[in-house]
Amino acid sequence: MANIRNLKKEVRYVCGDLAAECLMARTFIKGVDRDRMEEIVGDIAVLQENALEHASFGFDKTPADFASRAEYRAARRSYYKKAYKSFREKFEGHVTDIVRDMNAALPQDVKDANKKK
Repeated sequence: MANIRNLKKEVRYVCGDLAAECLMARTFIKGVDRDRMEEIVGDIAVLQENALEHASFGFDKTPADFASRAEYRAARRSYYKKAYKSFREKFEGHVTDIVRDMNAALPQDVKDANKKK
């Protein structure tokens, strides 16, 4: 089970890195769609805000709801494992969409040069 604090830090790092890449591309790559890159930075900000808002999970059962403490721990562990997995899958899907948009905003000659590397 991951630590919520570390999960939130990772979300901030990923979103910050994506926004920095957009701003650098907008500034240094000739022919890039500057307006689209600015829109993508806004999308990244929305993604970060929503991800941080939904990164906290709570198990709604108590040990008294189970026959033994071991069953409680197993159910709690299973709940958090599923919750974190679901969160990561959704977040990764949004990040993939943003990266796809970033690549679409690049000029074709830059895309070709990146494929050769």
